[in-house]
Amino acid sequence: MWRSFIPNAFSMGNLTFGFFSIVIASRATGHNSENFYFFISAGLCIMIAAIFDGLDGPLARLFKSQSQLGEQLDSLADLTTFGLAPGFLMYKLYLYEIVIAKATLGTPWDIPVGMAIAAIFPLCAAFRLARFNVAHDPGSFVGLPSPVAGLLIAFIPIYNNNTQYISRPVAIVIFVSVAFLMISNIKYTKPQSGLRRQFTILRAIGFIAIISLLIYRFNLYFVVFGVVILYVASGLFAMVIHISQKLRYKITSGE
Repeated sequence: MWRSFIPNAFSMGNLTFGFFSIVIASRATGHNSENFYFFISAGLCIMIAAIFDGLDGPLARLFKSQSQLGEQLDSLADLTTFGLAPGFLMYKLYLYEIVIAKATLGTPWDIPVGMAIAAIFPLCAAFRLARFNVAHDPGSFVGLPSPVAGLLIAFIPIYNNNTQYISRPVAIVIFVSVAFLMISNIKYTKPQSGLRRQFTILRAIGFIAIISLLIYRFNLYFVVFGVVILYVASGLFAMVIHISQKLRYKITSGE
């Protein structure tokens, strides 16, 4: 039991910080500078949870304690941290003001359109995780992994704080697009599988040196953000190549 406790504790850590993110975001009441630190803290909680999520699987393999219980626990934690928490963060940051006023409709209450938009993200994350649990390719992911999607949304308040504020229409387009990437059929590689097959001490030292140099030159947040963006783009780029190859084959074969 002690072997399974260690990876399961990391899954619980993932879930805990996802819950922290929701609670912290709920304390923000507007877009002033004082409340904006709540949004940044909520995003940081999602990032910390992603670290726990990235370690529970390797620890389970290290201690040879993989189990169906651990897999289900990991999925439930991911739904909370990378589905519910990003959706609620975006709701408090951008979407809570989007309503159709009762005076316009002649109804006794406002229609919370922003709430419905915010729900798209956890719905897509739930479908993505359920599909993965039922059937998945051992060599690749079908659809954008929910942790990557959650990290993209978690970076938005940090980006707003360090550069310029993302407008609401642009933020909504990003939010909905990332959500639908999770349930798409676009294939993404599993970096951990390739790393395990090609791991050497020299490569590990080189990788750490490059990442350390980038963090020193730029900023930890933006280095991680750049890696996430490159990963998302890799799946889209591979899809474009695949479609172009199929079209070229049909043209050359006369179909």
